[in-house]
Amino acid sequence: MIVEAAGRLFFAPGSVRVSMDDLARELGMSKKTIYRHFPDKRSLLAAVLDRQFAAVERTLAAAAQDAQGQPFGARVQRFLLAAGSELGRIGAAQLAAGRGDAVLRRYVEQRVDAVVYRRLDELFRDGYRQGLLSAPPELLSEITRSALERLLTSQLPRELDRTAADLLRAGVDTVLYGAIRPAHPGHPGIGDEQLEAVIPTARDEEVGP
Repeated sequence: MIVEAAGRLFFAPGSVRVSMDDLARELGMSKKTIYRHFPDKRSLLAAVLDRQFAAVERTLAAAAQDAQGQPFGARVQRFLLAAGSELGRIGAAQLAAGRGDAVLRRYVEQRVDAVVYRRLDELFRDGYRQGLLSAPPELLSEITRSALERLLTSQLPRELDRTAADLLRAGVDTVLYGAIRPAHPGHPGIGDEQLEAVIPTARDEEVGP
């Protein structure tokens, strides 16, 4: 219950700094009771982040499962869109870039690397082994990492009235169009119908911490 309430407060839109007093008021309990479960705010934040990243991992695993049997480009699209949506929802880029203390920033960076980027690297390496990529997987990983992180912290989505995941879709399609080899002769890349098929629909419920 404490971790769930802390997640609602820490990841609420527009929240800047949440104190243990705020959390105690939200829960209707004393800070002393909270401290019996978590010795300090850092340990509580770590528990919240563990819960959040577990949810991200489940979403990415589901996206990979749903994309089984689809063309490689569709698998990449589904994975990156799911990753962009989930990381944007929890503000992972902002957390890693400066919100909170240094220990928590490193923790967030490590979790993003383990949950998202290592999976992305494996996906590109797998495509390269199958002869589906004309560019080195390391280059494509670096490009897509940079695009994802930049879009999550950029004002561009707001200026264009689009989500970061929307722009990531367009950017990845542009970058990968020439790198992903067609699965069949005469099929130059990922068509609109395929793209529409792999774009994950927005869920009604938010991923809770």
